[in-house]
Amino acid sequence: MAFTIIQNTKINTQVFTFLSPETVTYPVAPLVSAKFYSPNGVLTLKIRATLYMNSDDTVPPTVQETTESGNVLTMNYDYDFSEVTPETCDVYYIEVDYTSETVENITTIESFMVNLDPETSRGTVIEVTK
Repeated sequence: MAFTIIQNTKINTQVFTFLSPETVTYPVAPLVSAKFYSPNGVLTLKIRATLYMNSDDTVPPTVQETTESGNVLTMNYDYDFSEVTPETCDVYYIEVDYTSETVENITTIESFMVNLDPETSRGTVIEVTK
């Protein structure tokens, strides 16, 4: 199995502010989509994630090594965040291509924001579009 980070980019030029921050549970779970495609004849799973991070944190998120178990692929996005809901956020776009000998069996992707200190996570589960 292999994954390639195609893009990991902050996409906002001005800080992002939620209109109703009191309704936001922080960290915000990743917004994820995934779809199979075949560049050069190799079946590949294209995974796109949008992450909302405290704009006071200047270090971009990292993508941990993926885990494939049965029909589920798990992706963890790491960054160091506080437990306090931030006033403003930066928005990151991460795009990953994933391949393996059993990639065609994947039907579900679990994606988590994982805090480096203390260990906390918040995630989403999506079905893969074929």
